[in-house]
Amino acid sequence: MNTAPHPDDPKHIASCLICQANARQEAGELGINLYRVWSGIAADVWSPEVGRLESWSRKLLRSPGLARALVTTPSLFLSWIGASAFVVLIGIIATRSSGTPWAHILAPIVAAAGIAYAYGPAIDPAFELSRSMAISDRMILIVRALAVFGLNTAFGMVASLLASAATGLTLSWLAPMTAVAALALAVASITQSPAIGVTVAIAVWSVVVLISQASTGDAGSAIGAALVPVYLVATICCAAIVLYVTSGRQEKRTTWG
Repeated sequence: MNTAPHPDDPKHIASCLICQANARQEAGELGINLYRVWSGIAADVWSPEVGRLESWSRKLLRSPGLARALVTTPSLFLSWIGASAFVVLIGIIATRSSGTPWAHILAPIVAAAGIAYAYGPAIDPAFELSRSMAISDRMILIVRALAVFGLNTAFGMVASLLASAATGLTLSWLAPMTAVAALALAVASITQSPAIGVTVAIAVWSVVVLISQASTGDAGSAIGAALVPVYLVATICCAAIVLYVTSGRQEKRTTWG
């Protein structure tokens, strides 16, 4: 009688009835119930009643699944929105008291954090369920990113109205905010870590602000018109990276976005 241990090899297990029976027994002993786990995920996502915002989203997007994915965006929760608004408010107060457009210097950081944490397995309870929908990961990512970016753009508009010292800046902050947010999303997509995406984006933007301060004596020059072409090129490059990482060719390699 041959008592040699069976090799722990996928090819062997696929053809060995004994190893397959052992695997099923081990799963039973561990109490693994994949159907129950999946049902729990579905319950967390679909149990809340359809609110007014989700109802409007369904009409706009013409997709109940996409609407639910939108309203469950982590960085669109009230707590996150409140924190973002608080940061912008601090910037407005600092702008009015110092004359330096801190509100618009902080706006790219707020947008970068919101975009990076808009989608991903580490912070999104709907991530696994969304991958089973008849909606592409890229579509969910784009809809959520646009919603978060639109919200932060609204914050920037309010800051422009309330921070009188920054009246002459108009929408010059929009280009750097777009570039920094795109950078955060690109890095988070590559590393599959929102935290790394935010950290890199904040670091790069801080360097840009410090260099602007050192060269012109004004930190506000970081959101001046002279750097707009650079920001646009950076945005295009980062967007291309995100599209590549979330393409069908990469789906088997990435699990973040």
